[in-house]
Amino acid sequence: MNARHSSRLLGLAAAAAVVLAGCATSPGYDGSASSSGYYGGSSANCYDCGTVTHIEQVGAGGAPRGTGAVLGGIVGAAAAREIADDRTDSEGRKNTATVAGAVAGAVAGNAIQNRVSGPTYNVHVRMNDGRTVVISQRDIGGLREGSYVRVYNGRVWPR
Repeated sequence: MNARHSSRLLGLAAAAAVVLAGCATSPGYDGSASSSGYYGGSSANCYDCGTVTHIEQVGAGGAPRGTGAVLGGIVGAAAAREIADDRTDSEGRKNTATVAGAVAGAVAGNAIQNRVSGPTYNVHVRMNDGRTVVISQRDIGGLREGSYVRVYNGRVWPR
């Protein structure tokens, strides 16, 4: 068999694989929104569904309370002072800008810390096909052991 013939055969095999893959359907999905494996109905065909077997809290949060406000205040004051140095010669206006920047930075830093801190949970899920997966997420949104769930986008969602 020469190289030209084998490359043609390889190309035909690749084309056949693409055509066959296009004809295949995902497990539990027939293309309609009411398919039993996705949006309710039977759970037998849902390949990304399972039951929560264990939930463990692994982190109590990040930095101590107030750290975000303090760091935000420092950054805000420094940024505001730098901008004021470029825009005005008045020492009073520079001081006012520095204080305003510190307050705005503290409020922003506190809001950011509140959004990113908090406990982290490892949610253990026994999938319908027998696999066990562990997903780490910040909130469990009403999940408890024994809950029937779907795992997608790196999160566990109640069904």
